[in-house]
Amino acid sequence: MRVGLLTGGGDCPGLNAVIRAVVRGGLAAGDNSFLGFRHGWAGVLDDDAFELDLASTAGILPRGGTILGTSRTNPFLEGRDGVAPVRDTLATRGVDALIAIGGEDTLGVALRLHEAGVPIVGVPKTIDNDLGGTDVTFGYQTAVQIVTDAIDRLHTTAESHNRVMVVEVMGRHAGWIATQAGIAGGADAILVPERPFDIDQVVAHLRQRHERGRSFSIVVVAEGATPLDGTLQTQGDAPTDAFGHVRLGGIGVTLEKELEARTGFEARVTILGHVQRGGTPVAFDRVLATRFGVAAMRAATAKRFGAMVALRGTDIVEVELAEALREPKLLDPALYETAELFFG
Repeated sequence: MRVGLLTGGGDCPGLNAVIRAVVRGGLAAGDNSFLGFRHGWAGVLDDDAFELDLASTAGILPRGGTILGTSRTNPFLEGRDGVAPVRDTLATRGVDALIAIGGEDTLGVALRLHEAGVPIVGVPKTIDNDLGGTDVTFGYQTAVQIVTDAIDRLHTTAESHNRVMVVEVMGRHAGWIATQAGIAGGADAILVPERPFDIDQVVAHLRQRHERGRSFSIVVVAEGATPLDGTLQTQGDAPTDAFGHVRLGGIGVTLEKELEARTGFEARVTILGHVQRGGTPVAFDRVLATRFGVAAMRAATAKRFGAMVALRGTDIVEVELAEALREPKLLDPALYETAELFFG
């Protein structure tokens, strides 16, 4: 079997571990060969690819990013027919199956291609942990650890300067990173997309802390968090990407200004941004990504196309792409309720 691979969307710790596992697992299973498409769906549309083998995947397990490169290219942008050029490239290259590694957008394209008869298997990837069908996505635990380390460091400077430190983290639809890292880092307030916040309540909470003798606070906010209607003016229209998603960012800056103005406490914002995506994956993500890669190759070999590998409990299983993409996996309310016990 000749297998193509691509990585799409934002980069993520663990992508290289998946690529390595697909190749190693496939070579151990039989006379298989592998082709890596550069820069996500752009590489398939442009027929831009290179051979993957033991030599080209050696030493990549601990590396962040992706040796294939990535992009947010959408083959169906503005009503284009993305099926024909994908089929043509796979036929020209002699590819029998394609393994797409990505999040909601990348796998959404994969589902449309599968429905058109293109042989595809999906691997879930997003640091936001908001993809349905799987308990956890690789890259998430690395992002949580990076944010936790940052919060630990900000505690010391916040205390030294008697400041309110606002930490903006990734999370478009879901507050998984904000909540779990906030709990681990001892945050005093956590604002997430699932729960629109009242700026007056946040201000009252910070004032209560100061009245109890606490001279500093840490506020963690997900980039997709929004205020209750009419409680806070946020920034206007923002540009969108090829899949129609607004490019988020800026809620932290708004909070910094509002909290300082309304409380009189000095405030500073730290926007962690893409640092959450970068660097070497933690052990959990290396192992999960490896298990996903091996399982994806097995699904492709068995011609179980239209499947996505997933973690359920401690087991790696296969679910239908359609099931995984039906709705986003939002933050567990019980986890947020646990976090609330420690606010202040």
